[in-house]
Amino acid sequence: MTHTLVVGAGQGIGRAVAVTLARSGHTLSLADVDADGLAETARRIDGAVTTRTLDIRDADAVAAAVADIEASTGPITALAHVAGVFGTGSILDSDDDQWRNIFDVNLFGLLNVVRAVGRTMRERRAGSIVVVGSNAAGVPRMSMGAYGSSKAAATMLTRILGLELAQYGIRANIVAPGSTDTAMQRSLWTDPTDDDGALGAITGDPAAYKVGIPLGRIADPADIADTVEFLLSERARHITMQSVYVDGGATLRA
Repeated sequence: MTHTLVVGAGQGIGRAVAVTLARSGHTLSLADVDADGLAETARRIDGAVTTRTLDIRDADAVAAAVADIEASTGPITALAHVAGVFGTGSILDSDDDQWRNIFDVNLFGLLNVVRAVGRTMRERRAGSIVVVGSNAAGVPRMSMGAYGSSKAAATMLTRILGLELAQYGIRANIVAPGSTDTAMQRSLWTDPTDDDGALGAITGDPAAYKVGIPLGRIADPADIADTVEFLLSERARHITMQSVYVDGGATLRA
């Protein structure tokens, strides 16, 4: 039985990952800073799940949570790390505190989690890790200096982690979504409740040097979750250190 920790399971892609993994037979432990969101995710899953309200910026809290989860539910054999924050602003004019918060969550929070989980996997010489990043890690985006830089750093952290853990039979991969129908994506639209807001992402914006989406749609969170499920599974047993773009071709894999 695969026991998977999903970090960032309170909404959006993280919630979709949790639901998809539950349907695939995973035993789940869920963590998020949002207790209400966690409770809602748990309600959508058939069967018992373990939930932990957790601020991943706190290394001690992360280590304690991982130890408690393993003691109560069993060894963590897979990790899906989906937690992240988003913000926009030009590099020259954006606020330093915003940069620090984005890096504290997207990079150092990730570091706290993979250290705590990775050390236990290393002791057992088994495990699989998938980090949900962003296609902004590989292609420059206007007004996404902090976010794109944090995701680029998270991507390289994960790839090097995969290199260091390969000798123990542990895999680490990245799923890099593009525009996905989440609250984060809708926050960029003029009217977050209007589905026509997706048209801007689909058609692109030449003034911002952003191409559209060749497949003509934005992703559903389930599209990302299916890729996470595959990479965690034995079907992907010879795949590690890879960044899989799930963006409908939007980056032209630049």
